[in-house]
Amino acid sequence: MGAFFTYYYENLKDMKKEKTKKIVFTAMFAALCCVATCLIVVPIPGGVGYVNLGDVFVLMAAWCLGGYGAIAAGIGCALADVWSGYAVYAPATFVIKTCVALIGYYLYVVCKKLIRREGIDFLPRLLAAIASEIFMALGYCVFEWIVYGAAAAVAGIPFNLLQGGCATVCVVALLAALYPMPIMHKIFPALKYSWR
Repeated sequence: MGAFFTYYYENLKDMKKEKTKKIVFTAMFAALCCVATCLIVVPIPGGVGYVNLGDVFVLMAAWCLGGYGAIAAGIGCALADVWSGYAVYAPATFVIKTCVALIGYYLYVVCKKLIRREGIDFLPRLLAAIASEIFMALGYCVFEWIVYGAAAAVAGIPFNLLQGGCATVCVVALLAALYPMPIMHKIFPALKYSWR
């Protein structure tokens, strides 16, 4: 009986450590999403606007943390809207970015299962990122259509797609560099999804 309680206690300690680790990394990625959305901005030539790199960390959070990453993405990007003075966008951003992260993670899992090659990680992430960013552009189009009307909604699509394209290139390149590092798989087990 003593062995059972010892085993249970050790597993309970491990579960608490794992849960604490997930909460800490969720908060960290929420902060990264917020800061990257607000501060890492690249002007579009011609003065027609800018793109931010928040979606890089939205997808990174999803691939590193799974479902917890979706929570981080939604909270971090919604806080960025409030912080930047666009609080009217915050509820829509929370829903859209949470869905972007979920789509990015689960579509990656499906593509990884279909490809069935352990060494090929670039293609499933690229496909998942493209689909996620298209959803992002369409989600903001629907929201802006409801709030501002059709003309403003349609006018925003190219800029959202440009932002999504930049984020896709950056996050796939960043993960291509980080993925081979064994420490990344130890810290973020969800990063290395095995199709087996």
